[in-house]
Amino acid sequence: MALLITDECINCDVCEPQCPNDAISMGEDYYVIDPLRCTECVGHHDEPQCQVVCPVECIELHPQWQENQQALMAKYHRLTEQK
Repeated sequence: MALLITDECINCDVCEPQCPNDAISMGEDYYVIDPLRCTECVGHHDEPQCQVVCPVECIELHPQWQENQQALMAKYHRLTEQK
């Protein structure tokens, strides 16, 4: 699954630099996560680093982007091969 930043985001800027896949960027009103780049930190860390640092806990599972661990790992490998 990819993660989603809700409209409760306060634009504090702490999540963006924590993303190893560069999946987080500033959207029109608040930060957004690109589901094509989000691996929930699979392959990098044991837990999503954006969720760990978020002071308002506004990062949740994306309800329309469900992937299992195998799919997230495949996405991780695809993204790391591009670098």
